Amino acid sequence: MNIKMLSMGAMALAMMTGAALAGGSTGTSALDDPAKMTPFFTDAGMKTMKSDDEFKAAWMALTEEDRASMTKDCGDNVIGKSHDNFCAKTKQLGGAN
Repeated sequence: MNIKMLSMGAMALAMMTGAALAGGSTGTSALDDPAKMTPFFTDAGMKTMKSDDEFKAAWMALTEEDRASMTKDCGDNVIGKSHDNFCAKTKQLGGAN
């Protein structure tokens, strides 16, 4: 149990540090925010998506505002195309549900 707690703490710290170094999400897509996107991927490089059940759990853990922002970004042709796998999964979930 301690290893799991340490791992989760390290992951949270890495996500906060990454967001701080990137200057937050000012002027960028929510889909480019590592703090929001990391829960949907199995790897640090965010190349491999989690299973459908894990993806849905991460999606439902977001705030309604974050889900709306991400859904909007998926509707943008340029932004959505660079995140096509993620956007396809959000559409399978019916957008915000």
